[in-house]
Amino acid sequence: MKSFLKFLVSASLLTSSLAFFGAANAETTPDALVKQTADEVLTIIKNDKEIQAGNQQQLFAVVEAKILPNFDFDRVCRMVLGKNWKAATPEQQAAFQKEFRSLLLRTYATALGKYKDQVIEYKPLRAEPDAKNVSVKTQVLQPGGQPVAVDYSLVKAENGWKVYDIVIESVSLVTNYRSQFSNEIRQNGLDSLNKKLAEKNKAAGLTSAKS
Repeated sequence: MKSFLKFLVSASLLTSSLAFFGAANAETTPDALVKQTADEVLTIIKNDKEIQAGNQQQLFAVVEAKILPNFDFDRVCRMVLGKNWKAATPEQQAAFQKEFRSLLLRTYATALGKYKDQVIEYKPLRAEPDAKNVSVKTQVLQPGGQPVAVDYSLVKAENGWKVYDIVIESVSLVTNYRSQFSNEIRQNGLDSLNKKLAEKNKAAGLTSAKS
């Protein structure tokens, strides 16, 4: 997991995933939501003097307001833990959701801090009008580098479209976390994983991310 996240952050690829987060609207198509919100978020990054000066807490605030509310966290956590989710107690599940949410907050904030004017190219949405589960495909165009495919998996919930996975160059964020977390759980148990995540979140200044 560490090497995978390092790759994402160093390439600033996760910045592009800000595109589809914001005020979710059930009447807005997922590809339209991607493009509309991208303009707002990237404008914030460019114009916020505190972010430009390296204010980490301001980055956390942007992620908290614009990204995290639009994850389907119940689905994501169930997918990431797989069979370990059903075996977990309600208390363990709640602890994991809290710490995993903070982990994503940290990851996105780091990516935001490395934004370097990448350009997002949107592919036409290929989905049936009544589809409940879609993939929004984009490319991140990087100065001096090869385009990078970034696909977003979204599900239509009662309150709008929600993301449950991000696939970068055919590598699923959910699958990667599931592989790494299952190793820790198999060796030391879910409580150990939750403790390690909590320690890393606390070290980053995140001790009470909203649930």
